[in-house]
Order: sequence, then C-alpha cells, then structure tokens
Amino acid sequence: MKARPRPVLMIPLRRCGSHALRLRLGLNPQCYAPYPLHVVDLMPALPLYGDLDDDRAYFQLVVDVVGLQAASLVKWPDAAFDPVEVFDAIRDQPRSVHRVTWELLLRGAERRGARVALDKSLDSVHYAAEQLALFPDLRFVNVVRDPRAQVASMNAAVIHDFDTLLNTRTWVRAHEAGRALAAAHPERVLTVRYEDFLADDEHTLRAICAFLDIDFLPAMRDVSTSSEARQISRLSALWSSNTLPPVPANADKFRSTLRLPEIEVIETLAGGLMDHYGYPRMTAASAPAAALDVDAAAIRSERERLRSWEALERTNHRDHTLRTFRGDYLATVQSRLRRRTPAAVQATPG
Repeated sequence: MKARPRPVLMIPLRRCGSHALRLRLGLNPQCYAPYPLHVVDLMPALPLYGDLDDDRAYFQLVVDVVGLQAASLVKWPDAAFDPVEVFDAIRDQPRSVHRVTWELLLRGAERRGARVALDKSLDSVHYAAEQLALFPDLRFVNVVRDPRAQVASMNAAVIHDFDTLLNTRTWVRAHEAGRALAAAHPERVLTVRYEDFLADDEHTLRAICAFLDIDFLPAMRDVSTSSEARQISRLSALWSSNTLPPVPANADKFRSTLRLPEIEVIETLAGGLMDHYGYPRMTAASAPAAALDVDAAAIRSERERLRSWEALERTNHRDHTLRTFRGDYLATVQSRLRRRTPAAVQATPG
C-alpha cells in the first residue's frame, strides 16, 4: 500500500509570519499547503456532538468539518469533498475532529501528488498530544517571532484581542506549549525564528525543506509568482504584504506602534521566553500591577473590537462579509447541535 503524505503542523500562534512561510512552501509541488481551516474555532461546539463512537454523531462532525472548509475565507483549489466518502474512509480509525481535518488535507495532498501535507492551523498546538496519538509520524514547524512585534500585529488583527496585555497572555500560553512540545519531541519539532527568515530567507527555507524531507527549490523564494499570494493580498489588509520579499526592517516595526509601557508589559510576561529565543529586552520588565489588570483589559478590548469590525465593514466589505459568513457558519453549527433532543444532550461527555 502506498504511503500517504507526511502530516506537518505549523505552530503555535497566528501573526507570526506563518503565511509568508506557507505560501513559499506551497510553491514546491512536493508540499501541499492550503489556507488553514483553523479547526480550533469549532472546538467549543465539539462536546455537543456527544459520543463520537456513535456513527450518527461522527458523520455529523464530518459533514460540519467539510462545511467549514467550504466556508473558508480562501478556498482550496480543486478541492471538493464528499462527506460520505470521508466518513467511510476513516470510520474504523480512532475518531477525532483532528482526524477528519487531516483526512481532508491528506486527500488534497494526494490529489496533487505531494509528499507533505502542511496544516497552518497554528493554534492547534494546544491539541498536539491528541494529534500525535493519531499520527505518530507528525512533525511540527514551530515559528517563533519577537513577542513585541507579534503582539503589535495581533493588536491590529480582527482575529485576536485588541489589547496588549490580553494578546501577550495568549502569546505566552502558545509559546509555552510550543517550547514544551519541542522539549518532549525534539526530533519532531523544528523551531525557526521569523526574524532569521527576514534576514536570510533562503537559509530558513532550506532548513524547513530538509526537516520535511523535500527538495529546496530556488523558485520558492519568489512569492510574487504565487496566485494565492496575489489573491489574499487583495482580500485582506492582514495579508497585504504577502506578495513582497522579506523586509528585515519590519523586525523592529513595533517600536513605532507600541508605547514603552506596553513593551514593558510584554517583557514582564514573556521575558523568560524572550531570553530563551534570543530577544534582548528594552525595559526592566517590571510592569506595575495596574498595567496587568485583565478585567480592565477585557473591557478595552471589547470596546475596540466593535470599532474595528465597524471599520472593516466600511473599508473592506469583502473581507468583512467573508469573515462574517464563516462566523455565522460556526454559530449555526453550534445552534443546530444545541437544538438536539434532551437525551442526546445528556449523553454529551463533560
């Protein structure tokens, strides 16, 4: 029986420069790297399916994951999945939402004749143990970025919170998970710093290709040839630079967007990880207690979230509409599951 493509998960947190790497890897025919499903957004609804050993519950989950792929902001090229075929192919294997997601990716890679299926659903780092149990040959590309630069980028993105404290806490949790995974499975995790990619993209791409057992192709450096890169750069301001070559000066861009007290908050919470990954501090890393008030930060973030979504609707109606459609799909899935019979809900674990 022919071996299936190798599964590879990029981790641990969005706005780390992962699209720049994914798009370049996707220029290599040996690597299938479509726009990620971010199946973690479906996880709040997962307990509502009940016992996945029940064929009815598991088939519904398969249908909903296939639907999530169809509701994605960026469609996978030439990819239409029949939920019946997917269910029949994996029904006798360990059951998991991650198994369903990987089946779609592996099928897409097989259609392309690729040796690697890459999932850029970075937040799935928090479910790494479950995925390793499903795929013992799973590998991880751990993309690290200076938390000051990454948090500055997260603050301006509708996919995250709108506050430095909250986003720093998210950064720390994600990178603690990534670091722990690398310590537990050093042979399965390659850690790369985004700043090193900015300084020498070829060296970083060669390292990743070697880790994935695929060939480095010089053409991977020219992302302007990627039709997807051109498409998404026009779709959302979050991806506007994805057709450009690496800009080393962007590594310090946070200095003009973050105030010094914000930088100290980041360094207070993330200082240990910054030291581990080689990012020198700019402050004493001793932010006052008032600056670490999570409740106040949540109020600020929610207020700014409403403003940002209103601004997005005014300035980029396509991006706003597509993100709203995906959000509505996830809400519809959860609402439908909640309307199930009381007996089904009582059978739900947890």
